[in-house]
Amino acid sequence: MEKSFHERVIEIIKNIPEGRVATYGQIASFAGNPKAARQVSYILHSSSQKENLPWHRVINSKGGISLKFEGGYELQKKMLMNEGIIFNNNDIIDLKQFLWRP
Repeated sequence: MEKSFHERVIEIIKNIPEGRVATYGQIASFAGNPKAARQVSYILHSSSQKENLPWHRVINSKGGISLKFEGGYELQKKMLMNEGIIFNNNDIIDLKQFLWRP
């Protein structure tokens, strides 16, 4: 039986290695629906705790954190920095260096 989009997204997020990031759109493409970046965001938000996902490794296509300040932004940045991810002065991650390419 073929896995659902939801199941494929969960599996992909679980496989993002430490020290790497993936974008919402990249995950949507890998899961079979390149236009479903918002669905990936929803799945990540609704399933992170129960699936024990490395949610902090998912960022936007510009290399930035999508969460708001005092809404998880600082925690996500700290968790990424603890894994060796570097941010520039504008809080952007160099995707050439840190993007996960499975």
